[in-house]
Amino acid sequence: MNIFKAFETDIRKLLDELAAEGAIPSGLDTSRLTVEPPREAAHGDLSTNAAMILAKPAGKPPRALAELLVAKLKARPDVTSVEIAGPGFVNLRLSPGVWRDRIRDVLTAGTAYGDSDMGRGEPVNVEYVSANPTGPLHAAHGRGAVFGDALASLLHKAGHAVTREYYINDAGAQVDVLARSTFLRYREALGEDIGEIPAGLYPGEYLKEVGQALAERDGARWVGTDESEWLPACRGFAIDMIMGWIREDLGVLGVKMDVYSSERALVAAGAVDTALKTLEDRGLIYVGVLEPPKGKKPDDWEPRPQTLFKSTGFGDDVDRPLKKSDGSFTYFSNDIAYHYDKYRRGCGALIDVWGADHGGYVKRMQAATTAITEGKAALDVKLCQLVHLMQNGQPVKMSKRAGTFVTLRDVIEAVGKDVVRFIMLTRRNDQTLEFDYAKVTEQSKDNPVFYVQYAHARIRSVLRHAAAAMPGADLSPAALAARADLARLDAEEEMALARRMASWPRLVEAAAEAHEPHRVAFYLYDLASDFHALWNKGKEDTTLRFLVEGDEEVTVARLALISAVATVIASGLAVMGVEPVEEMRS
Repeated sequence: MNIFKAFETDIRKLLDELAAEGAIPSGLDTSRLTVEPPREAAHGDLSTNAAMILAKPAGKPPRALAELLVAKLKARPDVTSVEIAGPGFVNLRLSPGVWRDRIRDVLTAGTAYGDSDMGRGEPVNVEYVSANPTGPLHAAHGRGAVFGDALASLLHKAGHAVTREYYINDAGAQVDVLARSTFLRYREALGEDIGEIPAGLYPGEYLKEVGQALAERDGARWVGTDESEWLPACRGFAIDMIMGWIREDLGVLGVKMDVYSSERALVAAGAVDTALKTLEDRGLIYVGVLEPPKGKKPDDWEPRPQTLFKSTGFGDDVDRPLKKSDGSFTYFSNDIAYHYDKYRRGCGALIDVWGADHGGYVKRMQAATTAITEGKAALDVKLCQLVHLMQNGQPVKMSKRAGTFVTLRDVIEAVGKDVVRFIMLTRRNDQTLEFDYAKVTEQSKDNPVFYVQYAHARIRSVLRHAAAAMPGADLSPAALAARADLARLDAEEEMALARRMASWPRLVEAAAEAHEPHRVAFYLYDLASDFHALWNKGKEDTTLRFLVEGDEEVTVARLALISAVATVIASGLAVMGVEPVEEMRS
């Protein structure tokens, strides 16, 4: 149960009652009505803006309308006090039983606690990673992969029908460079001395593997042939092999895509022609001359007629070219076709996860999506900032295999998949992330992945000790939900845990709506902190320990409480794609 949403529904019913009594007009728009935790905990458990947003249309001062609501709310048995704050906010305090009941909700629902119907099954396409298939994934790709995957899981938990998608950029100049680099390594594998890698080709050691594999498959078949013959063969072979590595790396990270879309296949199918014809038919394409880019001197600028998209009509800064000087499509044209394709597959909510270096591309792509779908699709672009890899404060050197960067596989092998996934979500996606191998594996409160996992492991340890001390007792969540007298939970720290767990369903909806999965990591850290506070208090005050000799009733109640905490931690970790641990060893 989402207690905040439940009270939001109930307050709307109270407003209907006031309207039926003639105290306020009927039919007021309550779409902006909210019920949230107050900014300061001292002000109560819940706060609503109902009187503030409805005062003007109701024709009453905010405090006067608030007084009408207060009178209704005071009659509720689950409300212990109601106060008007400031210009008209209404703050409520709830009875302890409300929070204790949420413990039972958790135990009954299991890790499905927090699942929401907010999304109403509406489709959302989350496209992420989408690295050019020119080499192994690096650490920054890993951040986008974790962010996109966790966002997809979060949206699914909030009730959306989610498609996880990878867009293979297998058309254009960069894959032709890959083909030429592969051909060089292919000749090397056949025994030719290729010397230094020419400027403009990919130097990574990984291409030796590709060239060797091609030589093993085709022998000397391509030696001495014209580029028009070997380039397509080398390109297709290299792309397939590197995409195989990428899929493997994503699998090791725990990422499984639903769809892999090929740019080359899209172009070959005529999708670009179709998309541009659609824009042209709507009068959104013209031939014109762009102004010089900012910072260019006039003598550096050669104005020429270009095929342009009227992106300024949809929020962009300038109109954008759709064709190059040789008449071929720009990347932008291909990307318009790709987003149109996603829309035509039945999805109006599109989310792209890009690297921060693509920030200048956002406005034009959002403009194009709006234009090509006539406003029926919305594109949200989430930019992931850089990841600085460190070891005890010192930058980590590049990978020998990659040649210029540290591979994602290197990072996973160094610290483990779960640590990588958790740490990648401990900052907003638009903030730079420092990933220090030493810090992310140390066992301290300053390491959030350890702190959260330690809370779960501690709880599992307590439950194992309880099972040993109470042989034959059924301590399953279902049994605890049915048996526990939760009224025995009255310590401040116990109630803090109950309140924190009650906020999980609201957190899921808010984080999903904002497209911010990092909120889950922050929430879990706070929940773990509340649990550890109770644990430490029990070390000082034996009456607060979880296993109380001679008082089975309070013991069962506390086992129900901490079992629920472990369940919510597991629910949150599932969104993050992290496995909860049963025990921790130093």
